[in-house]
This record gives sequence, structure tokens and C-alpha cells, in this order.
Amino acid sequence: MLSMEQVDFAYERRHPILRKVSLSLTAGEFVAFAGRNGSGKTTVTRLLMGLEQPTAGRIVYDGVDVTADSAGERSRYIGYVFQQPERQMFRATVAEEVAFGPQLQGLSAEEVETRVGEALAATRLTERRDAYPLHLSRGEKQRVAIASALAMRTRFLILDEPTSGQDGGDRDTLLALLTTLKEAGIGVLFVTHDMEIIAGYCDRVIVLADADIVFDGTPEQLFTQETMPDAWGLAVPVSVRIGRQLPGAPYCPRMSDVVQRLVAGGVR
Repeated sequence: MLSMEQVDFAYERRHPILRKVSLSLTAGEFVAFAGRNGSGKTTVTRLLMGLEQPTAGRIVYDGVDVTADSAGERSRYIGYVFQQPERQMFRATVAEEVAFGPQLQGLSAEEVETRVGEALAATRLTERRDAYPLHLSRGEKQRVAIASALAMRTRFLILDEPTSGQDGGDRDTLLALLTTLKEAGIGVLFVTHDMEIIAGYCDRVIVLADADIVFDGTPEQLFTQETMPDAWGLAVPVSVRIGRQLPGAPYCPRMSDVVQRLVAGGVR
């Protein structure tokens, strides 16, 4: 389990970004952080990763206070994929990039190669192992960053706006991969403004506003609220809105659910 306990955070003593925020995350969950720009979503993920330090409070992993641990130390169990993944790449080939973390751990060359091979296979990058990472597409770069985390046997994977700027094919490939990782027991945590992804894929959504968590529950609970505050900056997905108009007002997280309901109801 990965937790934040009564965490405060502010940049340069100015107005607080987070106040007394507490949350717990479990491996095997698919969790989205949502809210307006500046609400603290990315700050939460950077605090969990160790890229920022809390002003007050602590970060706990499996019952151990890891607040003082660096991002490098936390990379043993948390992988982080930046919004521009090329910023975290510096080696000549995909395979060498993925091997970097295990090599730092002092693993044998044989074990490193085993981990690299497994990670590349899991992310469908085996045929790209000798490619120069910066020449890849954005979707492939993301998968290289994910493979690097998998090679470290990560328990949690954090992504910042992973689908922004992607075409439909890359988006679907990434979401299928993340779903597979979640089913394998890895906690997938990501920042997004895409409500369709939240409705269609996530187990849980955490909404931040006014320096605090204002909602923590399932997407269905969020999107079926009659008074979801506009101040949170969230829109109800199209599929959910259409579902409300169907007989019985079913919750339809994806358009495929709408179609199924229409076919079942004999609508042509």
C-alpha cells in the first residue's frame, strides 16, 4: 500500500497547493486523479514519487515512512512516466534504456537481460529493442518508460496525462496495456482530463479542488451524482448522458454499453 498522511505542500511559501491531504492506494487498482488545472493532481503524483517533498505530513509505503527517500530509492517500487517521456531517456537503444534501472541495482548481466526481455515483450517493443528511443513515436516512448518501470519489478505505475496528444490507435494500445498491468497486480495511477477514460477504464477516481480531496470513489458514483459541482471542472461523459435517457436510466461507461442497451431494447 502507498499512502499520503496529512500532507501539506506549497511552492515557495505561497498559497498552499495541498492541505492535510490523506489517501491510500493499493496495488492492482486503476486510479485517476482529476480536477481543474492547478488543483494539485500532478503535485500529488510527484510527492508520491519523491520528486517533491511535503511541507508537512508523510509518505508511507507498506507501513514504512519513505518521506525522506529520493525518487531513485522509490523507483524500486514506483515507476513514473512523464507527460513528455523523452525527458527521462538518455541511452542509445531501447534495450539499454530499459536495462538502466536493473543495472543500477547491481543485478547480474543475465538477470538484467531477462528483465529487459520480459519488459519489452509485455510492452510489445521486442522488435524495437535496438531503436534509438528519441526517434520513436510518442506512444512508443511511453511504452519504453513503462518497460523501464516493469524491469524494476514496480508495484505502482504513475503517468501524467498519458493520452494527451495521441491518436486513437496509440490511445487504445496504451489503455489495453495499462489494463493488463492492473490485472497483473500493478497499481496504475494517472492524471487525466479525459472523463471518457475515467468512466470506461478506472476502478476509482480522486478529484482535487481547493487544496484538498473533494471526491474519492468509483466513476459511477461520481458521474451519477445529481449535483456534481461545476467548480470541479468535470464533464459527464457522452455515454453516461445518453444512458440516462434510455429506459431504466442505465449507467453506460462506454459507448459500446449504449449500443448494447439499444440492441437489447430493440432500438434500430
